[in-house]
Amino acid sequence: MPRSVNSVASRERRKKLMKHAKGYFGRRKNVWTVAKNAVEKGLTYAYRDRKNKKRTFRALWIQRINAGARLHGMSYSQFMGKVKKANIELNRKVLADLAMNHPEAFKAIVDKVK
Repeated sequence: MPRSVNSVASRERRKKLMKHAKGYFGRRKNVWTVAKNAVEKGLTYAYRDRKNKKRTFRALWIQRINAGARLHGMSYSQFMGKVKKANIELNRKVLADLAMNHPEAFKAIVDKVK
């Protein structure tokens, strides 16, 4: 009996992967072997960078809090230490937003912890 190849499923698999490669430059978008490698690498980066995004945002929040605290004569570490000691339950994301967009509210927090 001849070997049965499920070409319908194979084609569907390839189409699905080529759909992911849409928008890539040059042969990455239309040559199967090149596109397959490009999509695999892209998915690897996507997985890795979902983790890195959290680090990046935390670093951004810390920079914004630091800038806001220094306007009131305090370093970031001093400010965060006093916030914890004063039992203010605001996370870095909220503090950074206050420092950026609501400086008067941030000043009130700084005055409270001083």
